[in-house]
Amino acid sequence: MAALRIDGIRACVFDAYGTLFDVGSVARGAQDTLGERWQALSDLWRAKQLQYTWLRGLGGRHADFWQVTGDALDYAMASLGIADNALRDRLLNLYLSISAYPEVPAMLAELRSRGIKRAILSNGTPGMLAAAAMNSGIGEYFDAVLSVEDVGVFKPHPRVYALAPERLGIAAENILFLSSNGWDAFSAKAFGLKVLWCNRSAQAPERIPATPDGEIRDLSQLPAMLVA
Repeated sequence: MAALRIDGIRACVFDAYGTLFDVGSVARGAQDTLGERWQALSDLWRAKQLQYTWLRGLGGRHADFWQVTGDALDYAMASLGIADNALRDRLLNLYLSISAYPEVPAMLAELRSRGIKRAILSNGTPGMLAAAAMNSGIGEYFDAVLSVEDVGVFKPHPRVYALAPERLGIAAENILFLSSNGWDAFSAKAFGLKVLWCNRSAQAPERIPATPDGEIRDLSQLPAMLVA
């Protein structure tokens, strides 16, 4: 089977957490204190973080992603019987210096060399995203960093995905969106963006409307798929 090739792309727009940035690196950074519990904390923290964004969106009770991240961490720590305020503060600070996946800088540099615009579209607050991009060394590669705070609702609301064509001044069909979160990738396609699902953890396909245009295992595969 021939490799998927995508043409007409003028901008690549990336989800942040789990796509560009390794969310597991946060709790792993406190493994000296957490020991074997770091993975359980990481998984529960992330799951509850996403659940809270959806519940707040459905309930019309928006709070920014920094608060949601702290609330989710509190839940995860309580669930695991961890009462340590210093550790809580340390974990939240680690979130601001979250690691980028190793293939990300070279991939972004290649897109820049081709004149393809690059942007982040994320649930994260502007401050969280600026810190993560700067501390991971990839901030220089982006033309725009778009936060849901501009519309006051989390993904997968269509208003979030609409930020990409609105702010970049590029038609949706000429924007390629990439996310490692299946629900995010499928929802962006339902909105009308072209989508590659960066399925890092070999998830099963979602059973929700629309299907991404293609699937990759990591972002190193992206440049070769874009037709010059």
